[in-house]
Amino acid sequence: MKSKLSKIALIVVILLVLLYVGVNFFVGSLAKTAINRYGPQLTQTKVVLGGAQVSPLTGNGTLTDLFVGNPPGWSSEKAFSFGKIHVVVVPSSIFKDHIVIKELVIEKPEFVYETKFVASNISQLLKQIEGASGGATRANKATSKSGKPLKFAIGHLSLTGGLVTLGVGPTAITVPMPPIEMSNVGGDEGITSDQLAVAVMRAVSADVLQTVAHAALKVGSNLGGAAGDAAKNATSGLKSLFGK
Repeated sequence: MKSKLSKIALIVVILLVLLYVGVNFFVGSLAKTAINRYGPQLTQTKVVLGGAQVSPLTGNGTLTDLFVGNPPGWSSEKAFSFGKIHVVVVPSSIFKDHIVIKELVIEKPEFVYETKFVASNISQLLKQIEGASGGATRANKATSKSGKPLKFAIGHLSLTGGLVTLGVGPTAITVPMPPIEMSNVGGDEGITSDQLAVAVMRAVSADVLQTVAHAALKVGSNLGGAAGDAAKNATSGLKSLFGK
């Protein structure tokens, strides 16, 4: 009798483990599919997420290898990439239309900064995201099973260990980027995925530009080629691009 009970218990444990792994894979797969589907619609560029693991039981998850491409007309294929994105979500909100994220930490973001006069690839990307956000229809927005637009609220968001590459080619240089901290993104009501992308990209764009301008002031005339042009244009365009 005890032997039979122990076998039944073992089977139950195995089933629970398989269920746990399956549900984790299912939620992670949904996250990856959603980003790869809606990302290009928001940025109007190539967006690829390498992988995603999210536990619906604990709310903890990690997204890896997010790549966002440059708009057409720029030299580099990449506008920026994120190595790892750690998230802590309120578990009860995962399958609802208002997802509450306690913490979102982006590790090792890498940006490529190019300029043409006072325009830059980063500012153009921001404009495209803003344009998509303002004119997107419900069909182009992430929605819940009920058909309502998904809304997000982030308690704390940070970017750490970032790098900015000025220009492209042999004259390009890479400089460290100071951490970015944002709190209470979306407020109590939450904001849609496209509004969230705009809010984060605005903060990131301003910080990238300030990093480039600071590098220009620090290194001065030692910068040459595409890196020097990028730095000089960033310095002169800082107020006009982000003064508002």
